[in-house]
Parts: sequence; structure tokens; C-alpha cells
Amino acid sequence: MEIGLYGLGRMGGNMARRLSRAGVRVCAHNRNGAVASALAGEEAHVVACASLAEMVQGLSSPRVVWLMLPAGEATEQAIRAVTPLLAPGDLLVDGANGPYQDARRRADELARKGIRFADVGVSGGVWGLANGYCLMAGGDAADMPRLVPFLRVLAPTPDTGWLHAGPVGAGHFTKMVHNGIEYGMMQALAEGFALMRAKQEFGLDLAAVAELWRHGSVVRSWLLDLSADFLKQDQELEAIAPVVADSGEGRWTALEAVRLGVPAPVMIQALMARFSSQGQGDYANKVLAMMRKGFGGHAVQK
Repeated sequence: MEIGLYGLGRMGGNMARRLSRAGVRVCAHNRNGAVASALAGEEAHVVACASLAEMVQGLSSPRVVWLMLPAGEATEQAIRAVTPLLAPGDLLVDGANGPYQDARRRADELARKGIRFADVGVSGGVWGLANGYCLMAGGDAADMPRLVPFLRVLAPTPDTGWLHAGPVGAGHFTKMVHNGIEYGMMQALAEGFALMRAKQEFGLDLAAVAELWRHGSVVRSWLLDLSADFLKQDQELEAIAPVVADSGEGRWTALEAVRLGVPAPVMIQALMARFSSQGQGDYANKVLAMMRKGFGGHAVQK
């Protein structure tokens, strides 16, 4: 087995390692060539490629090339650059967790050149190397026999943790909803710990509570496991700024819920909470403070 992998960041690099350790030959390319060279020095089955052309030429036809780059312009540029290097029958895989509409558009554009396309939503973060990844694949059923062997290596076990979710777009759509749910779960856990911390008269040990809930509780989860780990180290979190970024999937989930007319209040509220943490609600709060001063003469904090 062999595959071309472009993008060796936190997830892409560990995916290359997991593939290599299963005996898969990985022709690896990265915008920073030193990263690919270092990885090749570390892993026996990784071949560092100085260019996209070298990566593609290093594979036997029909090729499988996997892009593991940030969604958006980085992936768009990579597809434009690699397409002229591919031949009809080659399979291009987008693992960027981008909008499913982009996957459909790209599949149509590539089909006109005879190039096959699949979108794979990838979950597992920095723990994927050790634990395996959860992989949601979208693409034509005829292309799955070439893709599935790689999914089986990357997944936690050959028979669990991967799914051919449906046609092109289904992989990234499923991952989008997955991340919307993730937002809601994270928000609920965070609010719960904040509520317990505020009840100072009980002097609750949040690390102990988190550890307790990990065993037999209906709220046990990997997110709770991670929370228990960092709360054991520091419950005050004084050095952490109260700012939570959002990478796009939560926004797309909210917009899709509106388009489909499906109520998704928890996921949408979790997204709004992230916007608020980024300071997007600050001006509205200033307006509220001034309105309260206007009708009730209440003091405004400077």
C-alpha cells in the first residue's frame, strides 16, 4: 500500500506516522520541507518529497493522494496545484473538515478531468496516533475499495471508527454535525463546573467530582476525561484567558439548521457563547448598561 500525503501538521503528521507504522509507504510533502525530512528520518516508510510533483511522481498509478491542510484557501490552492499533476483515475482525498458544499463542487470540477474525489471528516486530534481516528468518508461507492484500506489503518481498529457515510459531501457534512454536537457538550460541561465553583459554601473539589463522574455516570465522555486531567493540575485556571475560538464547523452547523428548519438551540447557543468569549458581545453589553442607566438611573461601571 502507498499513499501521497500533503500536510504534516498536528494531525497530518501523526496520520503519516500511523500509516507508516502499519507498513504503508507514505510519500509526504509539506510546505515546510524540513518537517517532511524530519518525519522521514523518524519513520521507516515515510518518503520526504520536496515538491508536489515529486510526491505524485513517487506513486504508482492509479494514485491515492490525501490532502490534510486547513480548510479554505490553503486546501483550495493545494487542489489547484496538484490537479494538473494527477491523471484520470487518480483519487484525491480532502481531509480538511471543510464545508460539504465545497466537496461537491470540487468533485464536479475534478470529474470533468477524470479525477476521482472523496471527502473524509477526521476526528481524534492529537490523540489519533495512539488511539486511532474517527473517519467519516463521503464519495462514490466505486472509489471505496481504494480508500477503505487506509481508513482501516487510521481507525482505532480495522472494523470500528470509520464509515462510508454516503456520496461526496456526506463525510464533511457528518463531521460538521459532529463538531456542532461537540460544541454543545463542551459548553454544558463548562457551565456545570462553573456552577459548582460558584457554590463556595460546599467547597467542592472539582477534580474529584470530574473523576467521580468518569465512572458509571451518564455524562462520562472523553471530554470529561480531558477535563478531569487538567482540573487535577489546576482548578483556578488563572493563567487561562476566557476566550474560546471557533474553527468554522459550528457556524456551518447553525446555518444548515436554519436552512433545513431543524431546531438546534443547544448547538447554536454554544456557538453564541464562543462569540461572546471573543468579545463579540461587548458592544451590546455596553448598550444594555446605558439603557439600564437611562430608565433606572443605575450606575455604569467605567
